[in-house]
Amino acid sequence: MALTLIEQAKLVNDPLQAGIIEVFPQTSPILQFMPFMNVNHRSYTYNQEDTLPGIAFRDFGDDYDESTGVVNPVTEYLRIFGGHSDVDRALVKTSGDLNDIRASYDRMKAKAAALFFTKKFIKGENSTGTPDEFDGLEARLTGNQLIAAGDTAEGDALTLAKLDELIDAIVGTPDILLMNKTMRRKVNALMRAAGAAIETVNDQFGKLIPAYAGIPIGVIEEDNEGNEILAFDEDDATGDTDPTAECTSIYAVRFGEREYLSGLQAGSLDVIDHGLYSGGVAYRTTLEWLAGIALFHPKCAARLYGISKS
Repeated sequence: MALTLIEQAKLVNDPLQAGIIEVFPQTSPILQFMPFMNVNHRSYTYNQEDTLPGIAFRDFGDDYDESTGVVNPVTEYLRIFGGHSDVDRALVKTSGDLNDIRASYDRMKAKAAALFFTKKFIKGENSTGTPDEFDGLEARLTGNQLIAAGDTAEGDALTLAKLDELIDAIVGTPDILLMNKTMRRKVNALMRAAGAAIETVNDQFGKLIPAYAGIPIGVIEEDNEGNEILAFDEDDATGDTDPTAECTSIYAVRFGEREYLSGLQAGSLDVIDHGLYSGGVAYRTTLEWLAGIALFHPKCAARLYGISKS
């Protein structure tokens, strides 16, 4: 059974591990909504739905024509990422409570890991096939799941019609729209101009967040290195590579175990307390996660690209 990280944290008995896991959905809207399936190997092979089998009426005495659906076998590789959180014991002696200081440093490491995963979910690229990282949505989405904002050099302004087209590219209804803060403001401005009320919905923590057409808007900000993830640094939709590219994208995603988009993990996030590490000068906590993503349906995610700032 696939569980979100919020649900997983409730089942963890170790307070340190539970607290660290909770930081991830608090930091990233993607990790707040996405369920994770547990797999027992470093890779996971599944069949992605392509074409449904035929269905027909028949008359009495007649038989059905055989019709089989088409699936595409896909293999995903889980990737290992994480890091160490060290606190110098001299800092503890001069600054106060050990547990408070370590908790602060561990939360910073967890926040960095969550932002790292968020960037790779969108921008990850593993073109060489090495075990460095998994492919993100930008590298995966093709064909009808790529929607151009227009055909103007240097990009086109966002319109609600194009945002509706993005939503309609998803089977059923998306669970979340992913965009930067500028695009979130643009959506609000377009809704006010159209005479519509600004929408909000409750997130998984009960906090009000912006929405469009009842779909939560997940604002994607900076990665763990302080770089904007959905920056205005993408090419326009004309197909020309522009060294001064100033466009961005909006993504729509539907989550679901073995049916739409799901996270993969080999066991939950590991949080290891080493104590005073190897008799050295620092207390160490290790965070490590063996994780990836799987797209079970060809229409579980879509991208609206070539959007300008204007």
